[in-house]
Amino acid sequence: MPVNIIVCVKQVPHPEHFSRITFDPARQAIRREGIPTVINPLDLNAVEEALRLRDRFTGKVTVISMGPPGARAVLEGALAMGADAAVLLSDKSFAGADSLATAYCLSCGIKKIPFDLVLCGKESIDSGTGQVAPQVAEFLGIPHATSVSEITVGGEDTLILKQVLERGYMKVRVRMPAVLAVTGEINQPRLPTIMTIMGAKEKPLEVWGASRIEADPDRLGLSGSPTQVTGMRQREIKRRREVLRGGPEEIAREAVERLQELLKA
Repeated sequence: MPVNIIVCVKQVPHPEHFSRITFDPARQAIRREGIPTVINPLDLNAVEEALRLRDRFTGKVTVISMGPPGARAVLEGALAMGADAAVLLSDKSFAGADSLATAYCLSCGIKKIPFDLVLCGKESIDSGTGQVAPQVAEFLGIPHATSVSEITVGGEDTLILKQVLERGYMKVRVRMPAVLAVTGEINQPRLPTIMTIMGAKEKPLEVWGASRIEADPDRLGLSGSPTQVTGMRQREIKRRREVLRGGPEEIAREAVERLQELLKA
């Protein structure tokens, strides 16, 4: 049973460099210039699960992303993992999109690719809304499930899913085509090898703009985003610091005394 799978991936700031992210009060936006980027960690789990399903049932894995030209790097990384093809949705009109406009853009791109299943990470580490996967499903008019930690085949066009809940899990049955948002528990993403990295250079990676995906300009980017930033400020935290020196017992005694003094003040 061939299964053609599309995986939505996102370029995000490297978690180890979050402390370098600053605010631009003039643009009311986050400054990300000079911050290294990586593929969103949970999207790696989505790519891995797609590859496992393809290897079991044959078919094709296509990764898709909406972003600036530099987002090619995350797609190349997914190709190096083993994906068959990649599509970057990149256009100036996509800038400033909230989750709804992003999902609309992705859905327009997905409609141009034959698919049986769409996989996404449950959420991204930079915004963490968890909204894009369900919104993509709504635009496509197909079922969806979130927080998926296990996927098994229940029939020719049916999947059995393990969906994580706050105090346990439930098993649900979904018919393809569908959109699934996976958790980090579902698998351990593979590392690319030298051979797969070299092989990725020969795989197709296309860049599509707004006209190629036949998207409504009024539903893209900032103009298509019902949620917009109207104000931003950076919180300043001032803390009192003291350095205590001496042996462990002396420092402990002095620390207690200082805390008692501060509580009385």
